[in-house]
Amino acid sequence: MTIKVGEHLPDGRLSEYVETEAGGCSIGPNHFQVADLVKGKRIVIFGLPGAYTPTCSAQHVPGFVANYDRLKAAGVDEIWCISVNDPHVLHAWEQSLNSAGKVRMMGDGNCDYTRKLGLEIDFTERNWGFRSRRYSMLVEDGAVKALNVEEPGQFEVSSAEAMLEILGNR
Repeated sequence: MTIKVGEHLPDGRLSEYVETEAGGCSIGPNHFQVADLVKGKRIVIFGLPGAYTPTCSAQHVPGFVANYDRLKAAGVDEIWCISVNDPHVLHAWEQSLNSAGKVRMMGDGNCDYTRKLGLEIDFTERNWGFRSRRYSMLVEDGAVKALNVEEPGQFEVSSAEAMLEILGNR
């Protein structure tokens, strides 16, 4: 069952590669409980099929990086990218896209959290396993305020620009 507007995010664990030791985080992969990270924050979360894939690398992440200042000005505290990849791959991808400090690359290596959201897609026929559908959502204090889920193979409703339109109407 796909998460819906008005529902709270399920708790779960995501992984992020941390470059600087601080706040109890060591350098390298660190694991975080979603419930702890979303408390009291307005977060834009977007999910995508995988690091280094064409649309994800050329449009989805770059759009959020390019619109970082506009999203922050609209009251967004953080921007997350959730992908079914390990934190090492996401860290390398973050470096290649110059997205550090703007988009938190959150790994869901086993697809566990994506499944809890009901946003997984089965690509086993392609030998890719289970991945995330392409989506974006606005989350306030853990509650989903807006959700944009793409049809497979599409990139029309989950962009940074689409999220800015939603934020402009609030």
